[in-house]
Amino acid sequence: MGWYMALPIVAVIGRPNVGKSTLVNRLAGQQAAIVHDEPGITRDRTYLRADWQGRDFTVVDTGGLVFDEETEYLPLIRQQALTAISQAQVVLLVVDGQAGPTAADQDIAHWLRTQPQMPPVFLVVNKCESPTQGLTQAAEFWALGFGEPWPVSASHGSGVGDLLDQVVALLPDAPTESEPEAISVAIVGRPNVGKSSLLNALVGEQRAIVSPVSGTTRDAIDTLVTHEGQAYRFIDTAGIRRKKYVDYGAEFFGINRAFKAIRRADVVLLVLDATEGVTEQDQRLAGRIVEEGRACVLVNNKWDAIPNKDTYTVNVYETQLRSQFYYLDWAETIFLSARTGQRVQKLYPLIQRAAEGHRRRVSTSVLNEVIQDAVAWQSPPASRQGRQGRIYYGTQVQAQPPTITLFVNDPKLFKDNYRRFLERHLRENLDFTGTPMRIFWRGKTERAAGRAQATMVS
Repeated sequence: MGWYMALPIVAVIGRPNVGKSTLVNRLAGQQAAIVHDEPGITRDRTYLRADWQGRDFTVVDTGGLVFDEETEYLPLIRQQALTAISQAQVVLLVVDGQAGPTAADQDIAHWLRTQPQMPPVFLVVNKCESPTQGLTQAAEFWALGFGEPWPVSASHGSGVGDLLDQVVALLPDAPTESEPEAISVAIVGRPNVGKSSLLNALVGEQRAIVSPVSGTTRDAIDTLVTHEGQAYRFIDTAGIRRKKYVDYGAEFFGINRAFKAIRRADVVLLVLDATEGVTEQDQRLAGRIVEEGRACVLVNNKWDAIPNKDTYTVNVYETQLRSQFYYLDWAETIFLSARTGQRVQKLYPLIQRAAEGHRRRVSTSVLNEVIQDAVAWQSPPASRQGRQGRIYYGTQVQAQPPTITLFVNDPKLFKDNYRRFLERHLRENLDFTGTPMRIFWRGKTERAAGRAQATMVS
């Protein structure tokens, strides 16, 4: 069970564009949910940790509820909101104090009253920036039938503290056990390759909305689950298109969140569409993962849609994949179907190995034994003038990703071929599986050290 299920839950619901995500960000104390002047930005439910007066709880952002029309997303958004309500101990129904009560607010109020076993509902009248006018604006909402309206300004923070005093008084005590250290896993890829389907298959529930329309996911959605005693924080992200096709707005913010998700992840699942092959954008994303120094697993989704497979098909596809992602030759790969669940559970050990390699620290003595073994197998090259390259010793200076400094007589004597050989030898013998490595070559003298060549091995 993740922290978001272990802690008491407060669900935030309402029609589109009343300021739900702004209020969620205020409660969580961070700019976590996307806020933009366009209705329908939030679609999935997003769990964020919050606290007030020493009480920890989880706040859940949900999509805007609409009942007077039907589109691709609206029934799915309602189902996501209903799931959040069923898990919650308190519900915050957010309305717009400047707009006054609307027919859409009445529809939501009626819908809530038809739900069995509803938790306590606080009617939160947002956008009441003026303290004097706020009470007047809020008074109009008594007609919704949920008791006293609470005037607040989510953007300015006024009234939120008084509201939280009442909310936390209704929450049960949180468990005292500490949160397990989780492996952060970002799920990234082009639009419509099956990222949200993969998240749902890994979690075992309809955690994210899945639609054939690209761009369904916009927020970076965190989901924490435990599998065989290990906690994993999965981060579903917006599909990333080429920059020239992205307009400023919801998609722009969603893609920025996806890049930030890569940066804060231990392991990145780069999801590919096996039916389309590797595209230029897939390769750009792979390059971004390498630049950020993140561990990686190549996930070939939609394997069930490949026709006429035989025992050799996987080998053919993997050979093509390796040739196109030659700079990710350290990443493990898997062929699966998120739709059918085929091989999805086999992802967990690959993620585990990649995370362990990414975090691994090796003692200086062990590292130098492996370096000496590599030199015994293949001596460093010599220059035309007969100068022989010499490695004095090496030390690991950091993890995540593993970063090693090698002290040598002259970095210029070690050409790319030998550097790749040594990286392979270190990786195989020290089990840096699934992670990039950074190796710094530092010269013996101060002059050579000034010209030290830093290379990211990929």
